Amino acid sequence: MTTSTLSRTTPPIQSIPDGAEPNQWVAEHAAELTASWAADGAVLVRGAGVTEPADVRRLAEHLGVAVVADREPFAERADLGAAVYSSVTWPPDQPMCMHHETSYAAQVPSKMLIGCLVPPVEGGATGVADGYRVLSELPADLLAPFAARGWSLERNYSELVGTAWREAFGTTERAVVEKYCQDNGIRTDWRSDGSLRTRQRRPAIVRHPETGRPCWFNQVAFFNQWTLEEDVREYLLFEFGADALPFNSYYGDGSPIEREVVDTINEVYVAATVREPWQAGDLLLVDNVRMAHNREPFSGRRSMAMVFGDPTTVSGATL
Repeated sequence: MTTSTLSRTTPPIQSIPDGAEPNQWVAEHAAELTASWAADGAVLVRGAGVTEPADVRRLAEHLGVAVVADREPFAERADLGAAVYSSVTWPPDQPMCMHHETSYAAQVPSKMLIGCLVPPVEGGATGVADGYRVLSELPADLLAPFAARGWSLERNYSELVGTAWREAFGTTERAVVEKYCQDNGIRTDWRSDGSLRTRQRRPAIVRHPETGRPCWFNQVAFFNQWTLEEDVREYLLFEFGADALPFNSYYGDGSPIEREVVDTINEVYVAATVREPWQAGDLLLVDNVRMAHNREPFSGRRSMAMVFGDPTTVSGATL
């Protein structure tokens, strides 16, 4: 199933034969699928029979994935029950650029499964980009400060914009938030209006927990103000100021990341992206440490169900 990531334009696709019962087929071919998942970083299972959120959870269990709850979401997403979630709320006409799910957390899901309940009328593909390739194609002078200092994320949890802290941390108790943040290396600053500002520092280049290979793994570009559409950025800066953006990324020492650095990262992501249009019932298996993913603009209704699993603690890598 493995093909060079430099020549591929779509993720590997494994089609379930017509007439086969999807759950049974996945259970019987679990070893083959997980081997491809490990080798290729992402696999699209076509004809997986995903029609409701519970199907994604069931397929994850057939594949031996230990399902976990979502933590520290950067935007609202619906809880569909049994640790199955919708995709995050994001304007359909705006792209969601490449990122690794919760790469800013102390413990991250190493696996992600995305099931297509309703495909969009047009657009809306979930592209993936190989973090091994991205790391190899980023300029050495760009990588150096990230390798030495990592990256940091500043978030403002507010009722007005972004995600409120009660939703992000799943509690109404400040003490619970404080304990979680203390345990996970997150600095907290409670504001007079009841909102919360946090800052956390993480490695930008990590060792893959299974292969040990260095991998570009972060949300430096996704969370940076220079990735926002210009009119959106100007509006947010005018309304809230640079210190109150819902999120912004920095070098690990807190210094600003230059616009040209963010632009270069996004350009490398574009060159590394592979995609396949969604069909109803599809299941996309993603190695969340190795593969970044995005969501392209779309029209029509689009409904996805997601499961996160096999949590791991990643360690920084030197180059």
